[in-house]
Amino acid sequence: MLRALEIRDILIIDQLDLEFQPGLNVLTGETGAGKSILLDSLGFVLGWRGRAELVRQGAQQGEVTAVFDLPDGHPVHAILDEAGLPGGDELILRRVNTSEGRKTAWINDRRASGEVLRRLSAELIELHGQHDDRGLLDPKGHMDILDAYGDYADEMSTCRDAWKTRSRAAKALAEAEAELAAAKEEEDFLRHAVAELEKLAPEPGEDEALDMKRRMMQQAEKIRADIGQAAEALGYDGAEGAMSNAMRWLDGAADQADGRLDAPLQALSRAMTELDEAAHGVQSCLDALDFNPAELEDTEERLFALRGAARKYQVLPVELVNLAADLSQRLQKLDRSVDHMSDLKNALHVAEATYQNAAETLSTARGDAARRLDLAVAAELAPLKMERAVFTTQVGHAPAGPNGHDNVTFTVATNPGAPSGPLNKIASGGELSRFLLALKVSLSEAQGSSATMIFDEIDRGVGGATADAVGRRLQALGEEGQVLVVTHSPQVAALGAYHWRVEKRVVDDVTTSTVVPLPETEREDEIARMISGDSITKEARAAARALLAG
Repeated sequence: MLRALEIRDILIIDQLDLEFQPGLNVLTGETGAGKSILLDSLGFVLGWRGRAELVRQGAQQGEVTAVFDLPDGHPVHAILDEAGLPGGDELILRRVNTSEGRKTAWINDRRASGEVLRRLSAELIELHGQHDDRGLLDPKGHMDILDAYGDYADEMSTCRDAWKTRSRAAKALAEAEAELAAAKEEEDFLRHAVAELEKLAPEPGEDEALDMKRRMMQQAEKIRADIGQAAEALGYDGAEGAMSNAMRWLDGAADQADGRLDAPLQALSRAMTELDEAAHGVQSCLDALDFNPAELEDTEERLFALRGAARKYQVLPVELVNLAADLSQRLQKLDRSVDHMSDLKNALHVAEATYQNAAETLSTARGDAARRLDLAVAAELAPLKMERAVFTTQVGHAPAGPNGHDNVTFTVATNPGAPSGPLNKIASGGELSRFLLALKVSLSEAQGSSATMIFDEIDRGVGGATADAVGRRLQALGEEGQVLVVTHSPQVAALGAYHWRVEKRVVDDVTTSTVVPLPETEREDEIARMISGDSITKEARAAARALLAG
C-alpha cells in the first residue's frame, strides 16, 4: 500500500506531503489544478519514463519520496533480495532530478538503478486510464493477464519444461549438423592422412632413438680402430698378460718376503678385476659398433620418413603419435555420425511431439479461461450501461515459445453487429473507461492484487447512473485493497473513503499546486462545486448531500 508521497520542487509543486489510506482514495480539482502532476511525480520516483523537465523553475533539484507498506509474502521482497537491497515491512523510494537533468535514486537509503525501480513499480502500482500504455491497454501483456486469471500454472510449467527439452534437443542437433558439415569438408584429407600415418606407424620416442642410432653408426668407423687398439692393449697380449705375469712372479716370491708383498698382490688383484671390467666394456662397445652398412641406410630412411611426415602435417616428430590418434578419432566420429545424427533427430522428434501436446493442452486451458473471462466482463458491463457491448478474448496462433504457441488479444464491439477491434482503438473515451473498469473488476475477483490501483479519470465521458455504477465498482475494488482515483465525477467522489482536493494558487505571479485533505464537513462543498461549478446552488448542495448519504 502507498502510505505517503512527498514532493519537493517538481513542476509547479514546491512542497507537498500526502498520507494515503487503504480503501478508495479520491482526488478532485479543477482542470489544470495539477492532478496529473501527482501522477507524474509518482511515476518519476517509480522509474517510469515521463516528462524530461520536472524540476520547478528556479530550483536546483526536484525530489520525490514514496513510502509503501509491505506485508509478508509481497513480491517486492524477492526483488529486493535479488538486488541485494535491504528489506523489511516498509519500503522507501527516493529519487532526485537535478536542474541539469541528472537523476539519482535510493531504495531504503541504498543507491539503486532506474531498472530496479521499474521492476519494483510493476509489483507496487497498477495504473489504469485512457493513456495507460503499461497495463490493460498494452496488447503485449494480454496473455499474461489471461494466464493469471485462468489459474493453470501446472499446464504452463509443463509447457515451459517441454520447450526447454525441445530447445536443448534442437541445439544438440544443430551443433552436430555443424560439426558434420565441417568434418565433411575435410573428409578426403582425414582419410588420406589416417591411411598414411597408419602405414607409417610412428612409435613414442622413435625419432630420438633413431637419431641416436644413426649418429652412433656414422661415428663407428672413425672410432672403431682406436677402440680396437685399446682392446688389444687391455687384452692378454697387453696389460692383462703383463699384470698376470707380475702377479705370478710376485706370488712365487711372497713366501720369502716376510709379508712385504701381500699389499702389492692385493692391489694387483683389485686392478685385475677393474681391468677385466674395462676390457669387457670396451669389447661391448666394439660389438655395438659392429653393424651392417645396410642398417645405416634403413635407419636413415626411417628417420627421414618420420621427419618428412612431421613437416607435412606441421608438427614436431614427437607429436606424430598423438596426431595419428587424433585424426583417427575424428575419422571414426565422422563415420559414426550417421547413426548419431539419426539418434539426435529422433530425440528432437520426441521432444517436439511432447511440446506440441503440452502447448495444445495449454491452448485448451487458455480457451476455457478466455470464455470465463468474457462472461465475467459481460456481467460487469451491464451495470455500467453497456449491456449491448461485447468483450472478446481472442486466442490465436503465434510462433512457438516457452509459453506455448498462442497469441491473446482483448477486442471489443460497442454495439451488436458492429465490427470488433482492439480495446484501445474501438472504444470511445467513456466506453474505454468502462471496459477497463469491468475488466479490472473481473480480474481482481479472480486474481486478487497486492498493488495499489490508480485510475486516472477512468470515469471521463460518463455521468448519472453510469457514473454511480463506475463509482460503486471502484468502491468494491477499494474494499479489497488500496485504490486511488483522479476524478471529475461527483458520483465517484462521493463514494470515496478519503477525499483530497487539488488546488492551484498564484502568489506574487508564482503558480503553485497543492493538495488539501478534505474532512467530511468540507466534502459537501467540493462535491457541490463539481455539480454546479464555481457558484454553488442550494440544489447542488442538496444533490451533494444525497450523494454522500449513498
